[in-house]
Amino acid sequence: MGYITRETAYFDSPGKENTMDCVQLAISRAQELNINRIILASTSGATALRFREAVRGTAIRLVVVTHVVGFSEPGVWEFSQEAKAALSAEGHQIITGTHALSGLERALSRSSRVGGGSRTEAIAEALRRVVAIGLKVAVECVLIAADQGAINVTDEVIAVGGTISGADCVAVIRPAHTASFFDLQVREIVAMPRNR
Repeated sequence: MGYITRETAYFDSPGKENTMDCVQLAISRAQELNINRIILASTSGATALRFREAVRGTAIRLVVVTHVVGFSEPGVWEFSQEAKAALSAEGHQIITGTHALSGLERALSRSSRVGGGSRTEAIAEALRRVVAIGLKVAVECVLIAADQGAINVTDEVIAVGGTISGADCVAVIRPAHTASFFDLQVREIVAMPRNR
């Protein structure tokens, strides 16, 4: 049986102050593994623009997954139109889809008539609490991107997520569609907060 060894970065704490380190770590691992897609979460576009600057001149393309319209306020999309234009002009994709690990389930758990957690929310909470909030976000972004047809489920991707804003978790993931969630594989943790 064979094995490989890889370095993993552990941040002292979660948060946006880790973003630029995640940018460098994600690009480095992508180049090392010949991966040309980085899937990343970006609410306003700020994190996506940092990645855009860093991947210029490489073969790496970004698939930016945003919050759904209405996530923070009914009818409002939080992503900057300027960021969308800048990213699109350089061939990067912006994906906005229903959150795979909450979506309709959240409506049920928040309802005073129905109430209670769901199995989907239990999976999301397990990823958040057992590993890292950023890993839950990264996994969810990969599911959304696969469901939108932005990535192939047979090709490994680099996935980036964060805690509230910015980036603090980087992983190598073999994607799956939401309906085939248990086929998804987190193959490597590149970076994550050690304390959560």
